[in-house]
Amino acid sequence: MTGLASQLSAAQFAGRIDRLSARSETLEAQISSASNLKSMVLSLSTSLGDRIRVGDLAPAPAMDNGAVASVSLSKSVTPSGSYSVEVTQLAQNQVLASPAVASTDTAIGAGTITLRFGQVTGAGFTEDAAQPSVDIAIGSGATLADVAAAINGSDSGVTAYVADTVNGPRLVMKGAEGAQNGFVLDVTEDAAEPGLSALAWQPGSATGTLVQASQDAALTLDGMAITSASNTLTDVVPGVKMVLTATNIGAPTTLRFSDASESISGAMEDLTAALNEIMAELNTATDPATGDLARDSGARALKNSLRTLAGTVIMGNVAEGGVRTLSDLGLGINRDGTFSLDSEQLAATLARDPEGAAAMFTTGLYGIYSTMDGISRAASSTGNPSSLAGSIARYDDQLDAVGEDQDTLAEKQEALRQRLVTRFAASDSRVSASQSTLAFLESQIAAWNSAD
Repeated sequence: MTGLASQLSAAQFAGRIDRLSARSETLEAQISSASNLKSMVLSLSTSLGDRIRVGDLAPAPAMDNGAVASVSLSKSVTPSGSYSVEVTQLAQNQVLASPAVASTDTAIGAGTITLRFGQVTGAGFTEDAAQPSVDIAIGSGATLADVAAAINGSDSGVTAYVADTVNGPRLVMKGAEGAQNGFVLDVTEDAAEPGLSALAWQPGSATGTLVQASQDAALTLDGMAITSASNTLTDVVPGVKMVLTATNIGAPTTLRFSDASESISGAMEDLTAALNEIMAELNTATDPATGDLARDSGARALKNSLRTLAGTVIMGNVAEGGVRTLSDLGLGINRDGTFSLDSEQLAATLARDPEGAAAMFTTGLYGIYSTMDGISRAASSTGNPSSLAGSIARYDDQLDAVGEDQDTLAEKQEALRQRLVTRFAASDSRVSASQSTLAFLESQIAAWNSAD
């Protein structure tokens, strides 16, 4: 009876359960297809950004004489041309050494050291009013090591350490690079513990040794004189970071930029292949007869974005006639929706305007990365119901609802099965009682017949 009850209850709900199972499978396929497309677009955008940031798609700067300076791109720009560079002086920091003392344990006195900043020239000092002086308190019983610690903790831009020289321990102080970052030391002694004035220093005084004077870097760029407080120069050549490392007086060197044409050609081939992979997946998913996303708004939106990609102006900062669209770099779209690359068009653009072609490959507001990133963000926008992410969210909600309906049907089926089991059990009990009564009557009739 239990088996019959299970069969009858299953038969009662079979049609609805099958319809829900089919709907669940359809939704899962739609979620999988939409998620795969969203992931493919994101992967293309991410890989483009990574490749651009590596720098092999932009003209790389290089110095003919690499000993003079190291150079790198400091931002997403496409510099071009060549520049003559002659470094006549490197930036230096001031290095000052105090007189030697007997030992590292020698008390140096107490009071206040005042650092004043400016330009040291021979025996003269011109204070820089833009840099405030710094007072450093030196406590009772301080040694040179204590003074060094106090200077290092003053946040003055001057660092200090104790050098154990052949003549005895000396306090060595170092300022920042640049002519205006020289410094002098004024001392106010504690009358109860004199001696600190031995560390005072002015240009030309005998209380310390000026090991190295501060100075600016000096160079000529295409014959134009340039100075810098630091050996690191940014945007002297737009977009280029230059770190000076040596002088080349009388022997100018040249800063050049490598040709990125080969790398750009390879990147366009890879981009075309990646777009075709996405479009092939899209065409399969949106097939009117068999596609999981045949009527999906997110898939249609992505398809429309890709169909117009080649001819869309993605360099809004470039005047008409310049390299403004991917079609200028040879990208085209065929009648079947696939992409192709016109290598002759690409080569012609690279020959005509290599800087304009390279400008497409930056991480700024314009260009290929910005465009693909925008398409990826649109596809991933959960707040837009017409995006792939919006479709996925909608399908997820529908799948949850189907799951709840399946749970409800399962509960109803089980309730029916239990009712049938109870009903069949009652019927079986009544049949058993009837059979017992029949057997009793038969035995009585047999007994009566025997008595006759």
